[in-house]
Amino acid sequence: MWRPRLALAVVCLPLAVLMRWGAPAVDSGAPPRAEETADRPAAPRPYVVPRVAWGADEQMVREPPAYVDRVRAVVVHHTDHVNGYDCDHVPALLRGLQRDHIESEGWDDVGYQYVVDRCGTVYEGRGGDGAHTVRGAHTKGFNKETVGIAALGTFDEGTHVPRAMLDAIAAVAAWQLDPGADPHGRVRLTSTNDASRYPKGAGAAFDVITGHRAGYETDCPGDALAAKLPLLRDETERLRDAAERRRG
Repeated sequence: MWRPRLALAVVCLPLAVLMRWGAPAVDSGAPPRAEETADRPAAPRPYVVPRVAWGADEQMVREPPAYVDRVRAVVVHHTDHVNGYDCDHVPALLRGLQRDHIESEGWDDVGYQYVVDRCGTVYEGRGGDGAHTVRGAHTKGFNKETVGIAALGTFDEGTHVPRAMLDAIAAVAAWQLDPGADPHGRVRLTSTNDASRYPKGAGAAFDVITGHRAGYETDCPGDALAAKLPLLRDETERLRDAAERRRG
C-alpha cells in the first residue's frame, strides 16, 4: 500500500492509445506469457497500458526484474491516492508512485505488477520482459508466487468502488492466475520475510484472491474494496469459465 497522497497534475505526455473499459478488451497483439499455451484455460490478456506510455523512468530502476514461476494467488491493494482524479492524469500519478516506491520505500521499481484506475484502465506497474510475470514488491513475505493488482485510490469503509475498476481487476486476475487455480479456493504459501504477519518459513493459508491485509499488518485494500472480494472471485471465475468454453 502507498501512503503519501499525491497532488493531481496535468499530464502533457502524449499517449499513443489509452483504451477505456466498457468490458475488458483483449490485447491480441501482445506476446503471451510463456505458460500460456493452447491448452491453458485462462481468460484472454486484457489491454495493459505499457510503461513507455505513462512515462516510467527506466533510469531509476535499481535492479533487473525477477520473475514468478507460478501465479498461485492474486493480492488486491489500494494505493491511497485521492479518489477524485481525472483518468487522463493517471500517468502523472504513476510517475509519482514510481518515485515514491523507489526513493521512499527503497524498492527496485514500482511494487505492484498492475495498477487499475477508476475508469477501468489497466497499467503496467513493475517492468519486465513483457512475456513473463515479473515478481513484485507488493506484499512482504508473499511476493514469490503472487501478483499484486492495485486499485488507484483510497477505499475505506463507505467509499464507492467503481464497477469498471472491479471488472478490470477481475480481468487481470483471470488472465494471470495459474491454470488450476480456483478463484473461490484457498492456497498455502510460505512466508519469506519476518515483516509479514507470519514468520519467515511459516506456511499460511490464503484465499486465491485476497486482500493485502491478509498477509501484512495494514488496512489495505480498505474496507470498501475488501468487501468486493467475493464479487471479484465470482467475476474472475466467470471469465475463466467463458474462456474455457470457447476453447472447447
